[in-house]
Amino acid sequence: MSIDETVDPAQAVCPVPRAEDERVLLGHGSGGQLSASLIREVIVPELGRATPPGPLEDAALLPIGGVELVISTDSFVVNPLFFPGGDIGTLAVHGTINDVAMRGGAPAALALAFIIEEGLPLDDLRRVARSVGQAASAAGVPVVTGDSKVVNRGAADGIFITTTGIGRRMPGAALSAAAPRPGDVIMLSGPIGSHGVTVLSAREGLGFDGDVTSDSQALHRLVRAMVDAAGPAIHTLRDPTRGGLASALNEIAQAAEVGVVIDDGLIPVSPAVAAACEMLGLDPLHVANEGCLVAFVAPDAADDVLVAMRARPEGAAAVRIGEVVAEHPGRVTARTLVGARRIVDMLVGEQLPRIC
Repeated sequence: MSIDETVDPAQAVCPVPRAEDERVLLGHGSGGQLSASLIREVIVPELGRATPPGPLEDAALLPIGGVELVISTDSFVVNPLFFPGGDIGTLAVHGTINDVAMRGGAPAALALAFIIEEGLPLDDLRRVARSVGQAASAAGVPVVTGDSKVVNRGAADGIFITTTGIGRRMPGAALSAAAPRPGDVIMLSGPIGSHGVTVLSAREGLGFDGDVTSDSQALHRLVRAMVDAAGPAIHTLRDPTRGGLASALNEIAQAAEVGVVIDDGLIPVSPAVAAACEMLGLDPLHVANEGCLVAFVAPDAADDVLVAMRARPEGAAAVRIGEVVAEHPGRVTARTLVGARRIVDMLVGEQLPRIC
């Protein structure tokens, strides 16, 4: 092969692969950067005036007749349907109850919809429905209405569940993603990463099942104890599900236009989850959770809130993990174990499909 000497090598251009930007990708469901862009750049603009301005929250406040209701809706598409510590039925109940609670709502009722794939064994459907009933009963939040649809074989991954939760705002609760202020203390109710690692292990047969179980649980009673202890001094609550703790912290930092600083050495991760993440090349901060919350609390109320959290079984392992600062608004950084600083970004792409 001869070289064309008329071509100037300095002018050569390496073609850049064209990014796919006109189709939905699996990563758009990750809870990370792609999810945020899908909602912010595609869905919300098309809703137009149907969506009121303000930060995007996990639940909405709805004043009706002098009562301030809290409402949230969510869909669940986990694969496999059953895993150590829970299944798609418990996730549907706990996830929606928790979203209502993160806005300071005391959950009062759930609506439930099943999208069932043709061919799903009826025993599996019974098992899922039983889990929904048991989880709702244990939480004291009844399922009051619902719907079911059956779709063609291969169209629903077994079963999809959509739940809507409604409740009344707890007296004294004034929670919003935009409320954190410099000086706020950031707290975490317990270890992170167990749900995502459990589902991944069950799906891929990785053998962690005996060491790790999902943390799926309802958190509304924990939130009630926190609000009773400090009321409006609790500025923000968030359950870091898809995209993990890193994505939740970034969403809050951007909504409130503040900086967030956390300490790597203070983030609780169980030895089994840490070992699994190290082996698989995962950052525990990006792994999904279904039974913990992160709280932004005014500094003068931090001790009272921490005591209230630790008095509940759901918050027995609660710890301080960082603080809110005025510097680098919209960005999350972490102090490493060697004293350096690193940027903690939202999850990029798709890490663990079908986790919640």
